[in-house]
Amino acid sequence: MQKSGKPERNIEELLQLRDAALQLGISFPTIKQWIYKKKIRSARTAGGHHRIPQSEVDRLLFRVRGKTEKERQQKIRRVSGRNQLIGRIDSVQISGLMAEVRISIGGQQITSIITARSAREMQLKRGQTAAALIKATEVMILRV
Repeated sequence: MQKSGKPERNIEELLQLRDAALQLGISFPTIKQWIYKKKIRSARTAGGHHRIPQSEVDRLLFRVRGKTEKERQQKIRRVSGRNQLIGRIDSVQISGLMAEVRISIGGQQITSIITARSAREMQLKRGQTAAALIKATEVMILRV
């Protein structure tokens, strides 16, 4: 509850078409076609412009990174770990020698603590696509 006594509303982030297309790795005309064919849900602004909910981008993120299993496997680096989850970077906080990287995957959050140097070398930034590689109790980040 907010201080006013009214329940809090969960307002979802809406993306401009170019930003959503960039995250999905597709062209602007393709995302427009997806809207018209109802492959992706959009909301309209008061001015009639389409906006894409972040949840729709997250839903489609893994599917468009490679249409076939072979194409998907080519996008993910070859490592022995099989627990690789693709998502979107929500935040990168660098402090001293360490960095906290939070990835949103299907509405869930995964947080990894990596070296600040690794985060800088991979040029990790909010909104980028990344894979979380889960091995035992450690989570490593791969820039995709």
